[in-house]
Amino acid sequence: MSPRKMKGMLKNMGIDIEELEDVIEVVIRMPEKEIIIENASVAVMDAHGVRSYQISGDARERAVSAGAIEEPAVEIPDSDVELVMAQTGVGSDAAREALKSSKGDLAAAIMKLDAK
Repeated sequence: MSPRKMKGMLKNMGIDIEELEDVIEVVIRMPEKEIIIENASVAVMDAHGVRSYQISGDARERAVSAGAIEEPAVEIPDSDVELVMAQTGVGSDAAREALKSSKGDLAAAIMKLDAK
């Protein structure tokens, strides 16, 4: 079956396929290793609002040492700090620190402070 016919058939079933242009590499990060796919070709399939990515290319693995992958900093809104302060009776510094250590999870921060 020709690619054109296949694409038309998928379109009739509500599946759109789009090729991402100019992809250099794709990195899949796991706690102990990374999989780097170079010369990557990435197709995005959208089936009724659910997006799937198909990746092909030259893959290699790289070991990751503990702590080498940094997690993005969590932004703590002032409204969250005020809510934790109101619920626990602690100051803003303690509330903000509890929110940072719980990665912004309000319930976890409140439970952590109530346990003290």
